[in-house]
Amino acid sequence: MTPAAEPAQPRPAATVPTASYRLQLQPGFTLRDATAAVPYLAALGVSHLHLSPLLEAVPGSTHGYDTVDHTRISEQLGGEPALRELAAAAHRHGLRLIADVVPNHMAVPAPERLNRPLWQVLRDGPDSPYARWFDIDWAAQPGPVDAPGRGRVLLPLLGDRLGAVLDQLTVDGDTLRYHRHELPLRPGTSGLPLDELLARQWYRLAWWRLARTELNYRRFFTVNELIALRAEDPEVFAATHAVLLGLHADGVLDGFRIDHPDGLADPRGYLRRLAEATGGAYVVVEKILTGEERLPEDWPVAGTTGYDALRRIDGVLTDHAGACRLAGAYESFRHGGPVRDLCEDPHPAIAAARRGRADMTGPDGELAAEVERLVRIALRIGAAEPAHADHSPAQLRTALGRLLTDYPAYRPYARPGEVVPAVATEQLRAALDGSADPTDRLVAALALGELGRGTDKDEFCVRFAQTAAAVAAKGVEDTAFYRWNALPGLNEVGGEPARPGLHPAEFHDWCRHLEGTWPHSMTALSTHDTKRSADARARLTALAERPDSWAAEAAAWSTAAGPGFDPDADWLLWHTLVAAWPIDPDRLVAALLKAAREAKLHTSWTTPDPRYEQALEQRARSVYGNPGLLPRIEGAVHALAPYARANTLAAALLHLTVPGVPDLYQGSEEPLYTLVDPDNRGPVDFGALAVRLTDAATPRPGDLAREKLHLTTAALHLRRSHPLGRYRPLAATGPAGEHLLAFARGEDVVTAVTRLPYGLERSGGWRDTALELPAGGPWTDELTLRSFPAGPVPVARLLESSPVALLTRRG
Repeated sequence: MTPAAEPAQPRPAATVPTASYRLQLQPGFTLRDATAAVPYLAALGVSHLHLSPLLEAVPGSTHGYDTVDHTRISEQLGGEPALRELAAAAHRHGLRLIADVVPNHMAVPAPERLNRPLWQVLRDGPDSPYARWFDIDWAAQPGPVDAPGRGRVLLPLLGDRLGAVLDQLTVDGDTLRYHRHELPLRPGTSGLPLDELLARQWYRLAWWRLARTELNYRRFFTVNELIALRAEDPEVFAATHAVLLGLHADGVLDGFRIDHPDGLADPRGYLRRLAEATGGAYVVVEKILTGEERLPEDWPVAGTTGYDALRRIDGVLTDHAGACRLAGAYESFRHGGPVRDLCEDPHPAIAAARRGRADMTGPDGELAAEVERLVRIALRIGAAEPAHADHSPAQLRTALGRLLTDYPAYRPYARPGEVVPAVATEQLRAALDGSADPTDRLVAALALGELGRGTDKDEFCVRFAQTAAAVAAKGVEDTAFYRWNALPGLNEVGGEPARPGLHPAEFHDWCRHLEGTWPHSMTALSTHDTKRSADARARLTALAERPDSWAAEAAAWSTAAGPGFDPDADWLLWHTLVAAWPIDPDRLVAALLKAAREAKLHTSWTTPDPRYEQALEQRARSVYGNPGLLPRIEGAVHALAPYARANTLAAALLHLTVPGVPDLYQGSEEPLYTLVDPDNRGPVDFGALAVRLTDAATPRPGDLAREKLHLTTAALHLRRSHPLGRYRPLAATGPAGEHLLAFARGEDVVTAVTRLPYGLERSGGWRDTALELPAGGPWTDELTLRSFPAGPVPVARLLESSPVALLTRRG
C-alpha cells in the first residue's frame, strides 16, 4: 500500500449511512476532483460518498467496469494516493466512502497486454496459473494442433473472416499484432509460418460475428470485451479483492456496492466470504427484484442498490387508469383502430418481454453460445448416466429456450448439495407451465440440482442460473424495454410496464416490509444505469394523467413533422423531447439511436441498417428547424410543468424519508433531465452547486431547482441529526384524500406529498380534505418553516405553497 499523506481516521462504530451520494469517476472527474467536492457534499448533508469502480480500467474508461488490473487503484483517476487524500478530506468533514466492486468480470482490452492475467492465459493456455481465474470452457474449442484435446480460447475480434484479414496480421517478436490488438505468442512459435503459428496458439482468432454461437468464455451479458471471473474460487477472490480489502482494513473504505451479483456462480458464498473478510462491512447488492420477488434472506448484506424502491416510488405517483388508457392510445397510434384501456392479460408488454427473452436463446440469438454450453453439459451427463440419456441436442436447446424464456425472475438460487429453496421450485414450475415433456423436466431438474451431485451436474445448476440472469437482463431490460414504449418512464431496471401504478396501501405495505427486513437497504431514483433520470420520468408520469389529450398532441406533432416512417419511433421521439426538454439535437439523436439498436427490430449494434438510422436521425433533427413544431413542444412542456413539479418534489421527498438509505445520483439534488448512458454519466459542476447551496432558502415561485435543492438538503440534514423512527401510514380524510400520501417516521416526523396532481386539479382541488397531525405539540414544515397545530389540518393550508411537506415536532 502506498503510504497516505494523512492517515485515515479510525472507523467509527456505526458505519451504516444515513444517505449516500454516487460519484461517477472518470478521466474528466478524478479522485482529486471528488476531493474538491467534499465540502459541498458534507454541507448537502450526506454521510457517505458512493464511488464508481476504483481499480485500474481500460484507458479512457468513463465508467470503470472494465477492470484490467486488480493490484492498483486506477492511475487515470489519480491512484491510491489520491484515494487516500479523498478519504482523509471526507473524514475531516464527517463523511465515509463506499466503493463499487466488480467481482464478475474483467476487460478483454486492446491491447490485450493491459490485462496481465489474461495475457498469460493466452500465452500459456490451461497450464497458466491464471487459467483458473477465468470462466473458460476449454473443451468447447479444439486445442492447438499439437494438443488438440486441451482446448483453446475463441477470440472473436477480427473485422472479417480470418482468411480475409490474414494480411493484416503481423508478428513482432513474441507478439502477434492486429490493428490495436496485441496478442502473446506461445513460447517457441514466433518463427513459424503464419498458418502454422496460428494453429499452435492457445487461442483461436475469429470473426467477431462468431461470438454469439461459438464463444467459449462467459461474458458480462453479451459484451465480448468483458470476460467473466471465477470469483467463487478462494484464490481468485483473494487476488482480485486484496487491494480493496486492504483499503477497508486501513479505514479508507467503509462499505461496498457489489455489481451484478446474479452473474456469480454462488452469490451467497461470495457475500459470506466478503462479510468474513471485512468483519461485516456495509454491503449492498445490485440485485434486480422482479415482481414480488424478495431478496434472499440468507445473504449477509444490508439490502439492494434500490431499484425496488424506484419502482414503488414511481408507481405510487402514477395514475394506473390513465396509464392503461395511454397504453391503448399507444397501440392505436402505432396500428390504428379505436383507443381502449389496456391493462389486462395477455398484455403486449408481457408478450414483448417474452419475445425479447426468446430472441436471446434462439439458434442465432445473442446468448446462443451460453445455451450451447448448457447443451454440452447435459449431453455429458446423459453419456455418463443412462437414466438421463437420449435427449438430443435439438431437444435440449428447445427445452432450455423454453425454460429460459418463461423463467419469471432473474435466476434461481439453487445450490448443489443443498435443499432447493421453495421459491426456486415455484419459479421453475411456473416456467414449465405444466409441461410433461421429458427433456423439459430433465432440464428443470438439473437446473435445481435435484438429480444428485457430480462435476457436470453441479456445473449445469450453476451455469443455468448465470445464463438465466443474462437472458433476463438482455432480453427484457435491454430489448423488450426498448420495444414497447407506451409510457417509457415505466421501462426502468426492475420495472413492470404491464402493471403501471401502485395503490397507496400497497406502497405502505412495501415500506413496512423494507423496514422490517432490510432497514438499511439503499433506495434510488436515478442511477448511472437508469434510462431516464427521475425528473425526466416525473414529466412522463404527468402524461399518464391526461392520456387522451397527450395522444392527440403526439398525433398533431407527427402531422406537423410531416410524413413519418415509423409510428413507434415518432412516439418515442415525442416522449423523449418532453422528458429531456430542452435537449440539443446530438443528445436526442444519440438516445434514439441507442434505443433503436437495443430494440433490434429495424437496426442493431451488430447489424446496423444505415437507411433506417439515417431516417431516424433526420426525423429527430428536423424538429429543430420546424417553426410550427418547436413552439408547440415548448408550450406542452410549460403546460406540464406544474404537475411535473409536484411529481419531482414528491418523488424526492419520498426517496429521502421512506425506510432505507437514500442513494443520490450526482447532480440529482437539482432537476436533472438526463437520458440513457452515456448521457447520464457526464461530470457535474459541483462548484456551481456549492454556490447555489449557500443561497438563501426563501421560496421563489417557479424556481424548481431552488425548491428541490432546499428540500434535499433539509431532509438529508434531518436524517443525519435525527434518526427516523418507525414507519406509520397516515390517511387523509375528505373528498381528495386519495391524492395525499402521508406517513409518520416515529413520533416527530411526518411526510406528506401530493400524488396525481392533474387529477386533483380537475376534481376541484383539496376542498375539505384534512390530515390529522399526531398529538403532542406544534409541527413545523422544514421546507417553508410554517407551523401547524396537532390535530386535523386542512391539506389546502398545509400544501398552500408547495405540493409536499416535511413536518417535524421541534423540541
